[in-house]
Amino acid sequence: MNFEFFISKRLISAKDYKSSISAPIIKIAVAAIAIGVIMMLVSIATGVGLQQKIRDKIAAFNGHITIGNLNNNNSQISIKAISSEQDFYPDFEAVEGIDHIQAVATKYGVIRTETDFEGIVVKGVGDDYRWDYLKEYLVEGKLPSYSKEKKYSEEILLSSYMANRLGFKLNDQLVVYFLNDANQKKPRLTAFRIVGIYNSGFQEFDETFLIADISQIQRLNKWDADQIGNFEIFIDDFDQIVEKGGEVNQHINTFLEAKTIEQSYPSIFEWLSLFDFNIALIIGIMIIVSGINMITALLVLILERTPMIGMLKALGSNDWSVRKIFLYNGAYLIIKGLFLGNLIGLGLLFLQKYAKLIKLNPETYYVTEAPIYLSWEYVVLINLGTLLLCLLMLLLPSYLITRINPSRAIKFE
Repeated sequence: MNFEFFISKRLISAKDYKSSISAPIIKIAVAAIAIGVIMMLVSIATGVGLQQKIRDKIAAFNGHITIGNLNNNNSQISIKAISSEQDFYPDFEAVEGIDHIQAVATKYGVIRTETDFEGIVVKGVGDDYRWDYLKEYLVEGKLPSYSKEKKYSEEILLSSYMANRLGFKLNDQLVVYFLNDANQKKPRLTAFRIVGIYNSGFQEFDETFLIADISQIQRLNKWDADQIGNFEIFIDDFDQIVEKGGEVNQHINTFLEAKTIEQSYPSIFEWLSLFDFNIALIIGIMIIVSGINMITALLVLILERTPMIGMLKALGSNDWSVRKIFLYNGAYLIIKGLFLGNLIGLGLLFLQKYAKLIKLNPETYYVTEAPIYLSWEYVVLINLGTLLLCLLMLLLPSYLITRINPSRAIKFE
């Protein structure tokens, strides 16, 4: 093996390498490997990053699974109250993998100013509300603080989209008009104070939701303290959301219904699922292109080194030993291409991750910049997979060596 590896190194580093016929073809093959790796890294990092970012934004406003009244008819508004006195609240012990559960309520309202007005969904939350997701999107001020001791808090969280549209800024007072039913002659006015402004980049939510104290919704709806609109559940593993949604449904009473965010926003998640196919397609094409370029380079190298092959055979080397020399050479070129591809590809991804150079239209992509997902697991898999598949593809052209006759090869020019 040491002799074969030595010969393969001489094959690569021979003085006439740069002037040989195979030199430009080998450079193209190495470049193809590098470009393929760059494309695969970028496609996975941006595709998976976009999937995770969008689903996290949807979960920030809805949780992963919602439990509501069976007669809500997919409405964003809490039409009929449910009791918070449930066996599964505040700890859903019957189903494994439930990370958190919180009680919320929603109500339609209208924000009116001297020059404009805007419809809004006021989402009431309590002291059990998980602020982790929204904290990331906070651009001004602070997160509201709600507690059972201090009822009817005036603190609210407003989106920067609504603030800019209606001319509000931090610490301004905002008045919302509420109608409980169609027979109500005069709307009820409630004054709030803006303590925080958020920007999720998801315009569908930014132009819809205002976060307020749940006790305000209970007061406006004339509900008791133990009456809420629905529950929001967060799970540990999003990949199990369908399974967990089914388990949750089995452990709630028949008057309640559990829905996953995939069921609530099917069009968005169908669009996101297309990313998996696109990523797989790009990876497949890149590996095939890289492999074809390596096969071409190896064939040219074999033809160019035919006299050397004949001499090695005449000295007693068997076919497999000579084939291994060229396979070692191919592996070296593949690794060289992988190194260059990882260097450039990961460099571009880290640059985007921290500098956020590439911006996206939030109306189309639901994010303001291209999100990046980096994991050493998929980086290692890409490199090992490319190396192994390309080497397997090189086994076929290396078979040409067995057809070379030593006596004719030595005379070959």
